[in-house]
Amino acid sequence: MRRLLFLPTARQTNLLLAVAFLAVGEALYIRYMVAENSNAELACQAGLKTWLCSAFELTTVLYHYEVFGGVALVAAVLNFLRPSIVLMALALAAAGFGVVQHNADLSALAAGLLILSLARPAPAPE
Repeated sequence: MRRLLFLPTARQTNLLLAVAFLAVGEALYIRYMVAENSNAELACQAGLKTWLCSAFELTTVLYHYEVFGGVALVAAVLNFLRPSIVLMALALAAAGFGVVQHNADLSALAAGLLILSLARPAPAPE
């Protein structure tokens, strides 16, 4: 008997699309509203305490340690070994955020592994 490939259902695909769009949208918002906007960046560096400045500071710290790409790659490798919709959503969100925030090396590798994980057999029912 041939095992079926790991293929998300229509509902799971819609959830994955929502997760990806929200992650990339938030990353674009932080990047272009603060990081690329010199007035907002200077205000945040001067000590402005808003949620956007806090998110920008957290993103900057995580960027320097390449956390976005690392999380995306670890989740994508785990998803490749044992496909799961939760791991795929986590890897997709982290990869999308990492590509926008210039952690593209590991994030792009994770995106490639996510594509390859769709060719893996689905886990056997327990």
